[in-house]
Amino acid sequence: MNRSSARTDLAVETFDPDAAALPKGILRKIRKSSVCTITEIIVEDIMAGLKIGKSTGRYITVETDRLSAHPEDLSEQSRNIADEISALIPDKDRLLVVGLGNESITPDALGPRTASRIIATRHVAEENMGAELSGLSLNSVSALSAGVMGQTGIESSELVLAVCGKVNPTCVIAVDALACSDISRLGTTIQITDSGISPGSGVQNRRKELSRETLGIPVVAVGVPTVVDMHSIVRSITGDAPDKHLPNMMVTPRDVDKLIDRTAHLLAFAINRCAQPGLSDEDILSLM
Repeated sequence: MNRSSARTDLAVETFDPDAAALPKGILRKIRKSSVCTITEIIVEDIMAGLKIGKSTGRYITVETDRLSAHPEDLSEQSRNIADEISALIPDKDRLLVVGLGNESITPDALGPRTASRIIATRHVAEENMGAELSGLSLNSVSALSAGVMGQTGIESSELVLAVCGKVNPTCVIAVDALACSDISRLGTTIQITDSGISPGSGVQNRRKELSRETLGIPVVAVGVPTVVDMHSIVRSITGDAPDKHLPNMMVTPRDVDKLIDRTAHLLAFAINRCAQPGLSDEDILSLM
């Protein structure tokens, strides 16, 4: 199987995990918590990135149980995710959380629904001279649903760049639905990376990227695969390339409504914990 040709946004799917050695310039670290397995892929240089079709940076994959199920361990899951996001943010003083995707298409609605649950505090920070509220220091957080160019006529990257010029964030956290090539990863995998994101790349509708290079500040991308294409399913089952004349289509889980709703809640909880470490879990949940 030629993994480099597969439609996927996940770094862990771009090379054979069972190979005796990883491609030169690619490092892998695996660690476990009580509720998930965390795999960190580090792409050290441009040449290494070209081998797997990824930019340089860190790609953290959190593998857990199906996210559409009722999570009994939401607190622990969100803590793991918050810790991984925090490790990639050098300065949390002013954060801009961007929800990418189309709210009107359920498998693509993860970004907007996550952004709608982010606790926005930028206005509080401005009105309260440093965001001192009830004895708590709050970081400045703004939230934006960028929409898609077909709705707005504006590239998401152009809109985010314009907003950055106004709110002057120290970091952008971009949330988006992803594509995978392994059907078992649908709704069970979360990818966090400091390499930025190109919306639509996994479904061959690549738009201008959001990254440190394009925005001038750190960009942390968080996503969950919600679609896989039919050719990848055939390839994963048979081990052979499908007939090129076989029509292709994107496949999404049957319970995608629950998947998007519960995953948006989990990611928003994690991002809010990351952004406002001074707030308790109860405070965060009551404000979401």
